[in-house]
Amino acid sequence: MKGTGHTAIDTAPQVVAEWLNLLCDDLQWREKGRAYLLLTETLHALRDYLGVEEAAALGAQLPLIIRGIYYANWTPSKTPVHPRSKADFLARVGGAFSRDPLENPERAVAAVFDLLRRKVSMGEIDHVSNAMRGPLHALWQ
Repeated sequence: MKGTGHTAIDTAPQVVAEWLNLLCDDLQWREKGRAYLLLTETLHALRDYLGVEEAAALGAQLPLIIRGIYYANWTPSKTPVHPRSKADFLARVGGAFSRDPLENPERAVAAVFDLLRRKVSMGEIDHVSNAMRGPLHALWQ
């Protein structure tokens, strides 16, 4: 397939593959579909725990296809969600894995947060992590 001449479009599939490979490596997983589900569910939970402005600021820094995943099915008027506990966050992400539950949901979410830390500006990561108080903030460490 001939490229479009727009780097963001031409490299988008490779960027997604890179993100999924990094998650698989970090978690020692073989199934990229599982990594995709983890990335999707964690991004959606994170987006919904943030205020609208902060969620949009994070979304603006994500690569093209990852940004589309992040914004899928978003209803800004219903954010931020309540309650906002660490247990609720982990349960939301883990709930998508009913067929093959996550062994360690906290470690899995922390792997996605670490991936974001590597791929998004530190200033934005500071804003996002500081918006998540208490035990949720600790997942960024």
